[in-house]
Amino acid sequence: MTDVKTLADRIEDLLPQTQCTKCGYPACRPYAEAVASGEANYNQCPPGGAEGIARLAALLGKPVIPLNSANGVERPRPLAVIDEQVCIGCTLCMQACPVDAIVGAPKQMHTVIAELCTGCDLCVPPCPVDCIAMLPVTGEATGWDAWSQSEADAARARHNRHDSRLARERDAAEARAAARRAASTSGPVAAASGTVGASGATAPSEAPAAAIADDAEAKKRAIIQAALERARKKKEELAAKGQGPLNTENVSADVQAQIDAAEARRRRLGLASGEDSRGSQPSSNESGESEPPSNLPPTAR
Repeated sequence: MTDVKTLADRIEDLLPQTQCTKCGYPACRPYAEAVASGEANYNQCPPGGAEGIARLAALLGKPVIPLNSANGVERPRPLAVIDEQVCIGCTLCMQACPVDAIVGAPKQMHTVIAELCTGCDLCVPPCPVDCIAMLPVTGEATGWDAWSQSEADAARARHNRHDSRLARERDAAEARAAARRAASTSGPVAAASGTVGASGATAPSEAPAAAIADDAEAKKRAIIQAALERARKKKEELAAKGQGPLNTENVSADVQAQIDAAEARRRRLGLASGEDSRGSQPSSNESGESEPPSNLPPTAR
């Protein structure tokens, strides 16, 4: 019996690694595993196109079949281009990019590193001001004719680093949250009992660490809320000029789930609510701290 993991590895090696989710899975690796297990068909990858299907069919010993139109169409490879005059620095496109091809900072314009962009389209739906265009850059060449194995290998490596970075950030945020919880539970006890000096007299303890942390967090939330308000006003100004968001409809389920999760997290942190949070939130971690995007080059941080 064919080992499923080994087969999934071989299938993944034949995918273009654009990480576009058009196959119906969150990345190329989960799609490869689904094909290997028989859960998904081998004709669901539009960036791979007809040649990609032929490669997979040869590996699987199956006939060449047409691309499933429900997953998209084979097309020239596009490049994401940001209109920097319209960009409001919301960071949603950066969060959506699976290969860290977009750089910028909260409340500042972003830009796409052309040689890193896979043309996945994932940055377009979250943009609240419709400032991202996908421009074809390969002429009439489509599928694997518009992409190379070396580009696919590089995109896979960047995606793996992207996922590893997100995992590290989640772990760090959870550790900070655990530390705050521990401080908030131990602080009141120490404050109530006080400290005992060498003479046996009880002296008031120092201010609980939790109170200091809460004060610092309150200041950070105020700063973030002010940024949200500025972004909201900017959106209203654009809407008044007929330049409001044009791409809020037909958002893919995967991207909408990502946006919904981010908004739910912000509401839990008390940083935003409802429509005001969409497209206007500076990048923040689980602790509510505003952070610069960690995919910036060291010189840009």
